[in-house]
Amino acid sequence: MNTGIRTQDGRLFRRDGLSHRSSSVQDSRPYQAVVIGASAGGSTALMNILPQLPANFPIPIIVAQHLHPLQDGPAVLYRAQGCALTLKEAEEKEAALPGFVYFAPPNYHLLVEDDHTFSLSVDAKVNFTRPSIDVLFQSAADAYGVTLIGVVLSGANQDGAAGLNIIKQRGGLAIVQDPATSEISYMPRAAIEAASPDYILSPLEIGAKLVHLSNFLADPLPSV
Repeated sequence: MNTGIRTQDGRLFRRDGLSHRSSSVQDSRPYQAVVIGASAGGSTALMNILPQLPANFPIPIIVAQHLHPLQDGPAVLYRAQGCALTLKEAEEKEAALPGFVYFAPPNYHLLVEDDHTFSLSVDAKVNFTRPSIDVLFQSAADAYGVTLIGVVLSGANQDGAAGLNIIKQRGGLAIVQDPATSEISYMPRAAIEAASPDYILSPLEIGAKLVHLSNFLADPLPSV
């Protein structure tokens, strides 16, 4: 029997969603961007999510992943994993476009501006990390509002929890990796506590949900 996940204040969440809002309304909304936060164990989750997304996935995906400052960027890691989208590190003043997965460069905060371009920052670490998931999520929530999807994956600290809560407050959709499928469950559990996510899913289910949501998006890219 799947009893779901109970938070410290007694709230019970089914592992397949939902919080307090209608999934049918949110699932049919024309979203404009996906932001993903990943830390320890997040690479495995992303390797299960990204290959599911088709080349004509109609909105940009923007990822902040905790890495060692001297480590190769995550785009190098995932490029060989069969993802049909173009993977790259985000650049200063670059526009976020469909068909791309953008990664925060190692040791830089990644922010989204109101015109949906990127800015990079070497400001102080947030939650002991740079790039910080919270910094990306909060700036993206300001830029995209109700048209943003936020995803928190495996990790060992609480980075992303406050940012995902802001995405929910702005009316966006919140997805958290099921802690039972996470290599390290601390970050997903912190996000569930803070943000009351709309869906709690395995990585394979997250990929399928993003594909499902893309079927409702306005003006999808033509198939190649």
